[in-house]
Amino acid sequence: MPFSTSVDPGHIETFLTAIGIGLLIGLERERVPSARAGLRTFGLVALLGALTGLLGQHLQSIAPFAVGMAVIGAMIIAAYLRHPDPSDPGTTSVAALMVCYCLGTAVWLGYATIAVMLAVGTTVLLYFKSQLRGIATRLEPRDWISILQFCVLSLVILPILPNEEIGPFGALNPYQVWWMVVLISGVSLAGYAALQLVGAKHGAAFVGVFGGLASSTATTMVYARNARVAEGLAPMAALVIVLANLVMVLRVTVIAAVVAPHVLPALLYVVVPAVALGTVALLLTWRSLSTGGDAVLPRTSNPTELQTALGFGALYAFVLVCAAWLSDFAGTGGIYLLAVVSGFTDIDAIALSSLRLFTLGKLELQPTAIAIGLGMIANLSFKTAMAIAIGGRALGKKVIAGMSSVALGLALGIGWHTLGL
Repeated sequence: MPFSTSVDPGHIETFLTAIGIGLLIGLERERVPSARAGLRTFGLVALLGALTGLLGQHLQSIAPFAVGMAVIGAMIIAAYLRHPDPSDPGTTSVAALMVCYCLGTAVWLGYATIAVMLAVGTTVLLYFKSQLRGIATRLEPRDWISILQFCVLSLVILPILPNEEIGPFGALNPYQVWWMVVLISGVSLAGYAALQLVGAKHGAAFVGVFGGLASSTATTMVYARNARVAEGLAPMAALVIVLANLVMVLRVTVIAAVVAPHVLPALLYVVVPAVALGTVALLLTWRSLSTGGDAVLPRTSNPTELQTALGFGALYAFVLVCAAWLSDFAGTGGIYLLAVVSGFTDIDAIALSSLRLFTLGKLELQPTAIAIGLGMIANLSFKTAMAIAIGGRALGKKVIAGMSSVALGLALGIGWHTLGL
């Protein structure tokens, strides 16, 4: 293929983008005194990657790219062998230089956007070396087991399940059921990991937010017990409990947006008043918070343990079949009754079941949003009763105000949605 002698402005932009990628990564490497490649080297390597992409495209051969890769690798390895540093074997810089070279080639091949994104991600990984190492050292065996079990749930079990409707009323899809297990386990694992990695040093607000993600029920139980044992802890315990349960409402909303995006506008009618009233109650509780004390981490069960996952999967499948049967037998009234009953102990199962029926066309939009709202009201009622029973009257007075505000907001949203206002 003949070479073109004209200058294409697009080509100039491509080369400049490649150089910019190299300069970005190289700028971070300049921070490391022992690095054998810095700003100029990374910029030139990215440019070389773009040039080998150009040559390979015209020659219709991968040889220029392969030769360039070999030369760059040999060059940087030789540099470290000639001037070894006991404190830095140079493996990170070698890997970063090879990535930079490949990104330069990717820019020429038309993948500039993703190449820039990967360059930023690479720079972030390089920059936060000590922070990432600190996270790894703080992980306990239980945390590693959680991560590995989540990988098994999502990457081993999920792909082999059949993606077809089976069972009563055609409501069960093994792949979809397990995907919901993975989704809930992933959200819970994120909250659990945040609590374990950062700890309670950021206080009640932090524990309330991530405790709500990990398990609002466990957070409610732990702080209710602490309020009974420790005198003067009731205000902070109430703040954590109300915040964790407000996060539960937001978590269900986000999950609904992921599972069935078309439900979100209708669900917002129900959720927005609850968030507004709940936020006001939180601010009032915060103002009355006069006692300090260290926040306590709720001890939650492993969210990715196979037994836990199987238990939730079985519960979700059972509620899904019951919801499908009640939808055919008793209409939306049956769904509402099931939402209240099952929502007392687990909001995720009825919320996901309602969303699944909506996706299958067996439940209309408005009843879906109302069923989720009723389930959340029932769940809030159960945890309010639990907080009062475990934490005593002092905690109960403060918790009732906040939890009632959230529940009242949900009720107003349901009424607003039902009347079509």
